[in-house]
Amino acid sequence: MARFWEVDFARGAAVASMVAFNWLYALAYLGAAAFDAAQPANRLWAIATAACFVFLAGLSMHLASAQGKNLASRGAKIFLLGLLITAATFYFIPSMFVAFGILHLIGSSIIIASLFALRLPAAVLAALACAILALGIPLSAVQPANPFFLWLGAPPAGFQSVDYEPLIPWFGVFLFGIATGKTFYP
Repeated sequence: MARFWEVDFARGAAVASMVAFNWLYALAYLGAAAFDAAQPANRLWAIATAACFVFLAGLSMHLASAQGKNLASRGAKIFLLGLLITAATFYFIPSMFVAFGILHLIGSSIIIASLFALRLPAAVLAALACAILALGIPLSAVQPANPFFLWLGAPPAGFQSVDYEPLIPWFGVFLFGIATGKTFYP
């Protein structure tokens, strides 16, 4: 796959941001630093970092599709890594384990998008992305009695996790990445 310095730079910046945030989070969890992840500025930092990763995953999916790679298989592997994170966090921090985090999201987004998104024009993908993002607003207010719809974006009341990025609205960010790839890297 051809390398694009701007994509690599953005990936590197996202990784650096994630490492810094998680380092501070871990130090605070261990009582070694005063860092409040729930503070609005820190919450915005976490959301912006996640958005970069998800957007770049969509963009990278478009770039990888030109290589004829088995994208669904790649998505399944990433999703399985997410399940390993689920198991590890359930063991170490059961009260806030990762039920559907960024790896689950990226893996499932690749699988779902591989079924249709690469065949759609960028404008249609952007419109679909906007609709999915908008759907996230009312869906986040739904709090079902059970956790079955957690992956979709409707967690039960009192749900807490150290990493939670449900399909709605985050799949919209992923689709924006594909649409951007189709527009700037045809």
